[in-house]
Amino acid sequence: MNMTKQAPRILLSEHTARELAPQLTEIFGPGGYTQITASDIHAGTADADICFVSREITGNSTKQNILPDTQYFYDALRASKTLRWIQVHSAGADRQVFLDLIARGVTLTTSSGASASLVAQTALTGLLSLSRRFPQLAAAQRAHIWAPFFKTGLPPDLEGQTALIVGWGPIGQKLGAWLGALGLNIIVVRQSAQSSVEGARVIGFSDFATNLPQADWLVLACPLTTQTTNLVSEYALSLMKPSAHIINISRGAVIDEPAMIDALTNGRLAGAYLDVFAQEPLAAESPLWDLPNVIATPHTAGFSDGILQRMSQMFIQNLKNWQADTPLFNVVNK
Repeated sequence: MNMTKQAPRILLSEHTARELAPQLTEIFGPGGYTQITASDIHAGTADADICFVSREITGNSTKQNILPDTQYFYDALRASKTLRWIQVHSAGADRQVFLDLIARGVTLTTSSGASASLVAQTALTGLLSLSRRFPQLAAAQRAHIWAPFFKTGLPPDLEGQTALIVGWGPIGQKLGAWLGALGLNIIVVRQSAQSSVEGARVIGFSDFATNLPQADWLVLACPLTTQTTNLVSEYALSLMKPSAHIINISRGAVIDEPAMIDALTNGRLAGAYLDVFAQEPLAAESPLWDLPNVIATPHTAGFSDGILQRMSQMFIQNLKNWQADTPLFNVVNK
């Protein structure tokens, strides 16, 4: 991988450059690398071999709403003629700039796994909250209404229900283990139905629709690809039982959002926990904010006070691999 003989030129934010300077020096030695900024590339005074797109670069930008500072950095990536490898802070790599650079031949690696435990914990929290009807209980609390289940209707036992988990990366695996321990039956959707998962039944995407009627919980933990875009279509939603719930910690575009809203509004779907949406930020006028059977969070499932360090340390480990001419991990398949 390390084809350059000169000191590697690494494009970093100023904050990350300061934070990682001791470790970069440890890897390359004093003066053994050159820090490059986006303004250097825009000015035509330098180019980059490597880039780490750390969290502060994307900031409050979303895939659909790219703020000026983020766009400035993305434009520098596009302008770089020598760029060979980019590490991104996220687990996904579906922003257009990254797809374009991959198509150009740039190697792209992700921070998949850095937030897996957090996302799985959040998804489990959403699932348990819906199972125990916390949205309704919270609404009763705000209204100062004593509303015990014997008065409002008893929730079904979670044990013995079926969770259909789409995606079996680090997040799906953790959720599968936890839900299995709670007594749920697990069906896993993977690329190959020939794969084996202990304690679960594995199906391929070709059997996704035929298994939807069994699902009490449809858990979406898959990357956004051509195959998963609009996977939960209006037709797929029509196959789900009215008592079923959706948990989406994947990408909003995996679901036909208007069709899901219609199903949630008209009693054809019991509820949903959603951390991702078709358009982000979620529009203030979206019905999802006010539906009593929906928990909506602003794409925060993977964040804690330790996540930024885990992301940067994944870059450092991959940088050590790069320097040692050993394979990078979390490489995005073209």
